[in-house]
Amino acid sequence: MTKLNIFIENTYQNYEIDEVSVYNDVIKIADFIFDDANLLSKSCLAEYTYKTVSFDIVFVNNEEIQNINNEYRNKDKPTDVITFAIFADSPENERYILDGEINLGEIIVSLDKIETQADENNVSFRDELYYIISHGILHLLGFDHQTQEDYNFMVEHQNRAKAIVL
Repeated sequence: MTKLNIFIENTYQNYEIDEVSVYNDVIKIADFIFDDANLLSKSCLAEYTYKTVSFDIVFVNNEEIQNINNEYRNKDKPTDVITFAIFADSPENERYILDGEINLGEIIVSLDKIETQADENNVSFRDELYYIISHGILHLLGFDHQTQEDYNFMVEHQNRAKAIVL
């Protein structure tokens, strides 16, 4: 079993979120994902030996995620999630494992977009939040959705992962 080191921060001053509850749920989601040997065999972790996997989740507002989206993706609009997949996006010769720990990167989530999408999708805020966090974790593992097949793969795993805590 992989040890998880997850840091969660809410930088959105006007939005209260129970970080302890979210942390506990994210641990359950991540445990589920990291215990799936078939999934991991297709991920950026497949050929590596490690004891610990770490990543950050940062909650922001629409304005902040729009700034990040514009700066890094040249898209001047808010989005629900942006991932910085440090390990997966690095060339293999630059993937570092320090003291048995792999830092996968960072997931940035707009709480404003989660709230809007939850309403649009007729689901709870919590349901949408964990769907998007699962999406971010899959991106950190190197998965993407450039084709319909890849999209379907991600959606299936997102739904399975979020179901662990709903």
